[in-house]
Amino acid sequence: MSGKRVGDDAQVSRCAEIVPGADSGDFEVLLDIRIPGSIEEVAPAVENIMRQIKGVECAKDHEFEIEVALLEALGNAVEHGCAGDPSKEVEVWVGCHEDCGLVVVVRDPGPGFDPGLLPSPVEGENLLRTHGRGVWLINQLMDSVHYANGGTELRMHKKPKSDGESGG
Repeated sequence: MSGKRVGDDAQVSRCAEIVPGADSGDFEVLLDIRIPGSIEEVAPAVENIMRQIKGVECAKDHEFEIEVALLEALGNAVEHGCAGDPSKEVEVWVGCHEDCGLVVVVRDPGPGFDPGLLPSPVEGENLLRTHGRGVWLINQLMDSVHYANGGTELRMHKKPKSDGESGG
């Protein structure tokens, strides 16, 4: 679907929910892929996604934040949603909106979770843990983050860089 303008597609409509005021028809689909639920597939998938969005105006100067958030989101989807089973798949949709920015949707086949129940990785004994920072990092790096469908769908949004904003 790369480069296609989309009208009433239900998935795009759900993406527009996290970008208030955006008409779903205004999203340009950059990527709509499935990756096997194997951790070895995460880095190549993120590289592929980043190749598609580098140079796109809606992601300009936010590539680092988007790449790290993607690595964390896909890693979590593969590890927790697919349980590392390569026969299961993670769906990734990336859309660009000229005025509103980049939207990434990651969906996995897992049982889901409640992100509100996760302990803070920056408090107390969690500071020394070697894992458990992915969701926190995604929230720090993206402008809005929303979990849907019982935690099996992650919707991330990165606003376009404003004229007065410094590089990130």
